[in-house]
Amino acid sequence: MTPPVKVELRANVFWLSPEKAVFWEDQNALIISDLHFAKTGHFRKSGIAVPQSVYKKDLQRLFHLVQFFKPMQLLIVGDMFHSEENKEMDLFKRWRGDIATTAVKLIKGNHDILNNRWYDDLQIELYPDELQINEFIFTHHPVENNNAYVFSGHIHPGVRINGSGKQSLRFPCFYFTPTQAILPAFGGFTGFVAVDPSKDDKVFAIVNNTVLAL
Repeated sequence: MTPPVKVELRANVFWLSPEKAVFWEDQNALIISDLHFAKTGHFRKSGIAVPQSVYKKDLQRLFHLVQFFKPMQLLIVGDMFHSEENKEMDLFKRWRGDIATTAVKLIKGNHDILNNRWYDDLQIELYPDELQINEFIFTHHPVENNNAYVFSGHIHPGVRINGSGKQSLRFPCFYFTPTQAILPAFGGFTGFVAVDPSKDDKVFAIVNNTVLAL
């Protein structure tokens, strides 16, 4: 894993990982968004041949992040699972057993439609709208808040980088404004939408497994 990039917000330290995650040093918490776990199984169930290896790779990346940062809690700002339960959920159940001592808190997104009992069985704390910790709010949809800094996801932010001539490439990114941070989608089987930052915003692109400040 290449080194994370340090960002300071309201006297708190956050580390941006090229694995599309943020480590909150002051709260010993790992923050991720839009995992869309088991999405590949959902597509295969619909007759679209998407390899399960995509999902397994996402689980492995998350396991490595937990092993590297050793967080006390995992904060997921929405869309942990893509849709209804399918056989791929069994892989997650085994993975959850491997990190049983790590608290998992899910702020529900529009794709999180599983029965609450399913989350209870795996000791996943649910928050229907938002979770506030000190001066920070965690929610799925980007919102403005005058009293706290907001972490969210949902839009799968990306950025376009222009090369020589008319060439350009798009990459997922961390998108920071003066009032909120929008995280890249953690899941490998997701797209992203190019953001249009203003002069006061900060964008960190994820390029070749490295976080680059633009």
